[in-house]
Order: sequence, then structure tokens, then C-alpha cells
Amino acid sequence: MTAPSAAVPGPDGLPRCPWALSAPEFPAYHDTEWGFPVVDDQRLFEKVSLEGFQSGLSWRTILVKRPAFRAAFSGFAFDVVAGYDERDVARLLADAGIVRHRGKIEAVINNAGRALDLVEERGSLAAYFWGFEPPVSELGEPQTLTTSPAAVAMSKDLKRRGWRFVGPTTAFAFMQAMGLVNDHVTGCVTRDEVAQARAGFTPPA
Repeated sequence: MTAPSAAVPGPDGLPRCPWALSAPEFPAYHDTEWGFPVVDDQRLFEKVSLEGFQSGLSWRTILVKRPAFRAAFSGFAFDVVAGYDERDVARLLADAGIVRHRGKIEAVINNAGRALDLVEERGSLAAYFWGFEPPVSELGEPQTLTTSPAAVAMSKDLKRRGWRFVGPTTAFAFMQAMGLVNDHVTGCVTRDEVAQARAGFTPPA
């Protein structure tokens, strides 16, 4: 566990999470996406896929390449990706715009098929993922954890279902980004906005 971070003022004078000011691509992502509740299945699949690609890399690397990833993977429409074959794997391995890692590419294709299974079973990916929303009592101070019991449980269950590249750290990063937890630091201007969004949000059943 690391010590809690303090919010720092951005160019506009408003306090934000320190990481949001560490790269030019981060402020917009921090202010408009990270931590806000998401129920769109395609966005959820995109994020869990990109978190898998991030393994061993920086999020900035993935975020910069996100438009190329979306183009390469049919916008992360998992019903389409599930039908990819070896020709698509070869195409993706030749695409310099993405991370050309065979194991991660094949994991996304595999996971797309498993996502279809989940939708058939649970009605939506959103209903499944939001079932792992952790209680506040198991979370520490914002941005002091890299995993949690709920993330471990999600990872274990996804692996049981045949998903790949979904370890506990990846699961927790997914939870942070998709709004299952509000991990903006205390004092961050976006923390209050996320809190309001979560207060008016009903998790899908």
C-alpha cells in the first residue's frame, strides 16, 4: 500500500489527481472518463481488453494507441471480434498502430467469445461486472491499492470462465476506470463529479 496522494492544481487552477497532469493525453481522460460509471457493454469490453494490453506497459502507451486499437478490433464489438480467425491475427500482428503481442491479441479474440457467453447467461456484461462492485469498507484511501478482494474475485471468476489476461491488478484497474470505485484522490475536482454520477446511478441487475 502506498501513501495517499494529494490533489495538485492543473493549468486552470483546479485540483486534480497528480497522474492526470503527468502526460498531455491524461487531463481529458481523467476529467471526462476515468471513474465515471459505465454500463455500455462495448465500452466495458474495450476497457477490459485494453487493460490486458497494458500489462507490462504504461497506460499512456495504450491511450495514445486507443484510436488504432478501435480501428483494428472493429470498435471492440465483441460479437464481431469473436469471429476473428488466423487471418485477422496475422493482420493485427502486422498493424504498427497497436501493441503487436500475439498472446494479448489472441486473448482479446478468445475473451470476445467468452463475453458472448456471459451476455447469454447474465443478460449483459454490465450486469456481470457491476455484480463485483466492492463495498467501500474494503477500499483504502484513494489510489493506495492496486487490487482488492472484489478484484481478486472478479479475476478468479473470469479465469474460471476461460478469460485471459485478467489478473487481479488488471481487474482493479478496470474497476477504477469504469466507475465501480471512485478512486480520485480527496480534493480532486473530478472526485465530486464522479460521486454525483454514482449517486444517481443504479447498477444493472
